[in-house]
Formats: sequence, C-alpha cells, structure tokens
Amino acid sequence: MNPADIASSVAPLTSSNLSLFHLFWHAHWIVESVMAGLLVCSVWVWAIAIDKTLLFARLRRAGDHFEEAFWSGQSLEELYKSLAVQPGHSTGALFVAAMREWKRSLEGQVRSLAGLQMRIEKVMDVAIAREIAHMERRLLVLATVGSAGPFIGLFGTVAGIMTSFQSIAASQNTSLAVVAPGIAEALFATAIGLVAAIPATIFYNKFSSEVNRQAQRLEGFADEFSAILSRQIDERG
Repeated sequence: MNPADIASSVAPLTSSNLSLFHLFWHAHWIVESVMAGLLVCSVWVWAIAIDKTLLFARLRRAGDHFEEAFWSGQSLEELYKSLAVQPGHSTGALFVAAMREWKRSLEGQVRSLAGLQMRIEKVMDVAIAREIAHMERRLLVLATVGSAGPFIGLFGTVAGIMTSFQSIAASQNTSLAVVAPGIAEALFATAIGLVAAIPATIFYNKFSSEVNRQAQRLEGFADEFSAILSRQIDERG
C-alpha cells in the first residue's frame, strides 16, 4: 500500500471508527491476516479444551468403575470377557492387554513361566505408552499457541504501527484522527494474540497435569496387577 493510498484512507476519528469490527475490517491486510489467524487459533484452543475436559472426565469415571469391579472379587476371567471386545478406557485397555498376553502364553502351552512375568510387564508398558500418547494428542497445539500467540500478535502490532507512521508521513499530519486508528488496529492484534495465548497456556498446564495424574494411576494399577499375576505364576510353577 503506497503512502498516498494510506493518507486518503484516513477517516475522521469517531467512536464507530474505533469499534472492534471497524478496526478489523479496515486494518492493513497483514494485520487482518494476523488477527484472522489468531481468531482461528483461539477457536481451535477452546475446541481442544472442551474435548479434553470431556475425555478426562470420562476416563476418571470409567477408571473408578473398573477399579471398583476389579477389586470387588469378580473373576478376572469374567472381567476380561466383558472388556475384551471394547475396553472403552485406559485402565481397561491395560488390563485387557495384560490378560491377553497371559492367556496367549498359557494356551500356547509355554514350556517355561520364567519369561511370562517380563512379557506381561512389557505389554503393560506398551499399553501405558499408547494410552498416554492418546491423552496427549493435540496438547502440542495448545503449547504452540500459548508460546507463539503473543509474538504473532506483536508482529501484527508492528505492521499496524508501521502503517500508522506511513499515514502520518503521507498526510503530514500528526493529529489524533490520523494516528489513533492505526495504533488501535496494532494494539487490537496484540490483544487477540493474548486472548488466544492465555487460555492455551492455562489449558496446556491443566491437561498436562491430568495426563501425569492418569499416567501415575495406570502405572500404579500395572504394578498391583503385575504382583497378582506374579503370585499366580509362582503357584503354577
């Protein structure tokens, strides 16, 4: 955009000229692109946040229900049959993976039970890693928006301020009517960057803590279940 165009586009300063819609619609195309991208990122952040909130709530309820059934004295074989087709949650998937390896080894008439314990522990480690990877999906998006959002908004601010300086130079007028719209556009880009970045950072920290909590729960169950299977291996030996 050349200076003459910038100068001719300067409108008298009114309250409507400083409305959010007007600031976005009449901003320089670089600033518009930055603000549009940040708005998309903000919507994406909230969509991820809602999805993860529902996911972890579901995992907690399902985990509580499974552990209640597991420690109720119900037969492990019956519990395995009820979950084998569709575990539906992390702890159930871990249990099914361990029981599947247990049954496969016994039905295959394994000659030595010495390596069975190690194989079951390896299977559970893989299952835990898979479940953690599932829970961590799209958390990188939150981390990226949280860290890069303010800088992207700052880039839009710099572009807006440069446009304002160009309009001042073209019109040779330093009045508020010339300066204020461009400065407002520039600051609006920074504001949108913060609107996208602050929730993203909060949600990233919250969900990272939830992942760690679920991982500890899975590892604790894996240790307890491994001890149960170890006793059964010793009895069979």
